[in-house]
Amino acid sequence: MRIHFTDFLNVDPHILDNYGAFNISLVNDLPLFIDPFLLFGSKKPEYQQLHSNILNYLIFLKSKAEQGITDNAQIKSWYLFQEVKQNWFGYSRVGNAGSGLGMSFGKAMSSSMHIVFDDIGKERITQSSHLEKAGLFEIGVGKDNISDFTTNLIKEFLLTYTETFAKSHIDVSLLRICKVSKVYFDYDLERWMPKEFTLPFFNNDYIILTPRDILTKDDSWINSNDLSGDFERICQSIPNDQLRHEIFNYFKTRLPRHLKNKRNTQREISAAVHDTIRKYPEIIKYYIKQKEENKEGAKNISKQRVKEVEALFIKQINSFVNILSEKTSFYQIEPIGSYEEAMKRILFLKDVIENKDGYRLFYIDNQPIKREADLQIIYRLTWYATEYDVNREVNNGRGPVDYAISKGSKDKTLVEFKLASNSKLKQNLVKQVEIYEKANNTNISIKVILFFDAKEYNHVLKVLKELKLEKANNIVLIDAGKKISASNVK
Repeated sequence: MRIHFTDFLNVDPHILDNYGAFNISLVNDLPLFIDPFLLFGSKKPEYQQLHSNILNYLIFLKSKAEQGITDNAQIKSWYLFQEVKQNWFGYSRVGNAGSGLGMSFGKAMSSSMHIVFDDIGKERITQSSHLEKAGLFEIGVGKDNISDFTTNLIKEFLLTYTETFAKSHIDVSLLRICKVSKVYFDYDLERWMPKEFTLPFFNNDYIILTPRDILTKDDSWINSNDLSGDFERICQSIPNDQLRHEIFNYFKTRLPRHLKNKRNTQREISAAVHDTIRKYPEIIKYYIKQKEENKEGAKNISKQRVKEVEALFIKQINSFVNILSEKTSFYQIEPIGSYEEAMKRILFLKDVIENKDGYRLFYIDNQPIKREADLQIIYRLTWYATEYDVNREVNNGRGPVDYAISKGSKDKTLVEFKLASNSKLKQNLVKQVEIYEKANNTNISIKVILFFDAKEYNHVLKVLKELKLEKANNIVLIDAGKKISASNVK
């Protein structure tokens, strides 16, 4: 079984754990990313220095923006970076290839530097400036952009961190001297410079390790969802009573008026919040001030999120794969066609989940998984040994299907995973895979629906009956509900 870094590089997992690095999968990206706030909030001098280095680069970018960006070449030199796919984190559901930071990101950032970082180095309200602010202004910079930008700006540290571990704990035959582009910024030459490192090497590429204590899942500590959700409390914290009154008054004017006793919808409230923040961007500084005052909260929440990812995608996946290997023929299936192989493996998964305690994989702290993206990654990690290609399709204009199982262009099967709790399950069953089949030149598909209780099961049966799909052979229902121990069954 080879799924994780320690499996491929012959490293004792305890040694990697003691070093502080996350045991990445070399089969698929895992849903983690570096949160720059954890650098700011850390007591470690090396992390604080990394945060300072990021701010220094932002100051440089702001100074250039104020002078005027004259052509796209400058944006390409200072803003454009490839995704650091070698750390195996991010939002890719298959493999580790992402889109990186392109011209749209560069133009959005460069044109907004004077607004987003108006007080950088001269902060009065906050303790510091933060790269994450760029994701709060609705300028076309998302959390994935912030993650990619952060990783690139601290890449030299990550490469050195990996090299130090590799030279001490990995066999020299598994290492390569690699020349890496855009490692550090030369402020005299005003350009990013390459550097050589001795790094672990796998599948024709080097690998980057990342410390667990700068990682998080879902949202960074400073994020737009919290800004909107805590809007009133943030505004109440503004000490200037005149400004506070103006903000609340403007907010009320942005709310649509309804007939008596009819309340504003959540969508209307959110729109009014965003309008108010655009009018009074000072709100963002008071939001960040509150976040800065709870550094320990940021560290504790991120630590818990990383533990959840480790539990689900390392510990529980390993246990699940062991069951598949020992109690089924999941990994001994002869290649007999993409549809047959995909269906056989899904039925093995169903048997293990329903009858051999495999359901435990889908629970974290006794709560069922809530994201279909996690379900899809689980499927990819279990299917790590096959002669078939298991890939998430490139978006072909109709949206990407979960997986395409293929061997050549003429033998391809599409596999869709859904949670029964998905509010759009019926809509997806009617249209989704049929559209993908036409777009991907195949008419073979399998739909897998995971449910956790009787209510969800009955809902799925109702939907299938309404669509006259209850006898469809290519729809597989899997019961991931908690099972009663055989010793307790009466």
